[in-house]
Amino acid sequence: MTALVTGGTKGIGYAIVEELAALGARIHTCSRNETDLNKCLLDWDAKGFQVTGSVCDVSSQAQREKLINTVSSEFGGKLNILINNVGTSVLKPTPDFTAEDFSFIMGTNFESAYNLCQLAYPLLKASGAGSIVFLSSVSGVVSVSFGSLYGATKVHSKVFRDYYLSNSIGTHWRARGSVILGGIPVPTSVLLYNRADVLHRWGHVSEWLLLP
Repeated sequence: MTALVTGGTKGIGYAIVEELAALGARIHTCSRNETDLNKCLLDWDAKGFQVTGSVCDVSSQAQREKLINTVSSEFGGKLNILINNVGTSVLKPTPDFTAEDFSFIMGTNFESAYNLCQLAYPLLKASGAGSIVFLSSVSGVVSVSFGSLYGATKVHSKVFRDYYLSNSIGTHWRARGSVILGGIPVPTSVLLYNRADVLHRWGHVSEWLLLP
């Protein structure tokens, strides 16, 4: 099994790399910080994990293309899993966001994931069983006072995943062997989508039990 995990040197991305590597996967990850990347690669090598990495700012189109070319070379033109983990934020009140903030956050959080799906498609197709994973956030469904722009990118990612990848784009990709999940109408999600009001309080597990 092969996987590309963007932003795998910290946080959730790091945990994903560790888990997949422990299961025997061959992984390529990336980071903007070469020092962090090299430290992680040394640690993973000491654990016997099959992890390689490259320095990449995923907000850059040219660097995204270089990243996918590297992955293609390392994995023989095939990729089983693309995990769009990278995310960043600038914490400001909504009126204070600049055009530069918008370009930076949208380019890193949404544009990069969208384009990496496009670039990785031939590799996923060649594997015969490709999967795409998006990392989202509660900020995409719940208002956060100082992170409205971050939340907006997560809404974009969720809509792209649930409706476009799963339906319109999925009609083309699934036929070629890629496995793309999202937007499956299970009873709990139907209850959520049909809910007309927001309670502005923590929910209780009993409220999410399956109803007759």
